[in-house]
Amino acid sequence: MKLLFIIGDAAVGKMTVGQELMKITDLRLFHNHMTIEPVLEIFGRWNWNAIREMRDVIFRNFAASDNYGMIYTIMWAFDEPEDREYLEHVKSIFEPYGTEFYYVELIAPQEVRLQRNVTENRLKHKASKRDIETSNRRLIEDDKNHRCVSFEGEITFDNYLRIDNSDKSPEEVARLIKDTFDL
Repeated sequence: MKLLFIIGDAAVGKMTVGQELMKITDLRLFHNHMTIEPVLEIFGRWNWNAIREMRDVIFRNFAASDNYGMIYTIMWAFDEPEDREYLEHVKSIFEPYGTEFYYVELIAPQEVRLQRNVTENRLKHKASKRDIETSNRRLIEDDKNHRCVSFEGEITFDNYLRIDNSDKSPEEVARLIKDTFDL
């Protein structure tokens, strides 16, 4: 089993790169909004406990399956210790199954991410982003309040790749990931 974390700031392209990577590997994509959107729809607001429990059910069942592996997208605020703890929690679900872990951090400046925040693909898969004004404001506020780009050398995991995808297509980034990790 392989678990590839795609880490990055809001609208950096985690889901889109994951979609392209899924096309050229046997990895399955589980992007973070696959649980966020139904919880928002059902509860009418953010409910971290419901989101986490839904994810844990999926992780436990997937880890125990005979699937080749999963791509999981996640925003990681490096200034929030609980974000690293959550990543370690997810890993702990997969570790008993001999899972190999991979980490890709995507980075791009805010102006690029604001452009990507309104793409057709993003809005199709993330209903909560369709209020563009609110979504842009949240992206800008998150940038002010959190550090979602690692410092050089801060991520010390084996199988780690940092990619500035500002000028790269999702297909190029997916191919780079596939080739680097021989997926």
